Amino acid sequence: MFNPIIDTHIHVWDLDHARYAWLDNENPVLKRTYNIHEIESDRKELNIVKGVLVQAANNLEDTDWMLEVACHTDWIAGVVGWLPLQDPLKTEQLLAEKYLTNKYFKGVRHLIHNETNVQWLLQETVLQSLEILAGHNIAYEIVAVQLEHIEAAIAVAKKIPSLRMVFDHLSQPPINQNQKFEKWAELMKEAAKHPNFYAKISGLGLAEDNQTMRKGDEIAPCISFAVEQFGENRVFCGSDWPVSLKAESYKETWQCYREVIEKLFGQAVSKKIFCENAQQFYKLP
Repeated sequence: MFNPIIDTHIHVWDLDHARYAWLDNENPVLKRTYNIHEIESDRKELNIVKGVLVQAANNLEDTDWMLEVACHTDWIAGVVGWLPLQDPLKTEQLLAEKYLTNKYFKGVRHLIHNETNVQWLLQETVLQSLEILAGHNIAYEIVAVQLEHIEAAIAVAKKIPSLRMVFDHLSQPPINQNQKFEKWAELMKEAAKHPNFYAKISGLGLAEDNQTMRKGDEIAPCISFAVEQFGENRVFCGSDWPVSLKAESYKETWQCYREVIEKLFGQAVSKKIFCENAQQFYKLP
């Protein structure tokens, strides 16, 4: 039996429950409802013992749907939802009246990469809401696809040092673009100096064009770099299913990560990346 894994990046979306605007221009394979039971067989075979559902739309309908799925799925232990961060009063109200008492609500995310303003996080109202999250010890996840997104996140870390944050998909390292890769590495190295910054190994199967499949030997240097910079206690792993299907199956995604990580690191560090660090970051039961 494989060592246990916590999959920290799973999406479920139901087109009858919420609006997912970004799907309008997406790969046809993603333009349908995705249910958690579709990966059940592979999950058991891979020994994935817990999962975290992550928001796929900037609306409360998506968040509430994930919480409902979590409630009816015994191995789902957490949900990273959405809150109207541009409205601090509403954010505080929703937390107080609805989400703080929900045992599955573990974090917040906003699809900042779909905003025209690359410094969306640095709006005064958003910063106020992020302060609220920090006050409740709720984590924030960053979808950084441009270097400016990383820069904005670093600025947030300086303004709100108590806010726990994680870079989804390692901030999409530009593997085949040397100049951009060097700048990405420089920014990620700077971010790693902040002790409340974590890095999530996820979504690495797709190259910059969001279509071409990457191989294990292409992503291994990025994973090695992330662990070197953030340390063995601040890195964890997620599948990014079903978006990852544009590159490979759920099973193939995990086989690739397992092969790369276990080859790069010893048993103890691999156990941290696959399970223990996520348990701590999301405060899972």
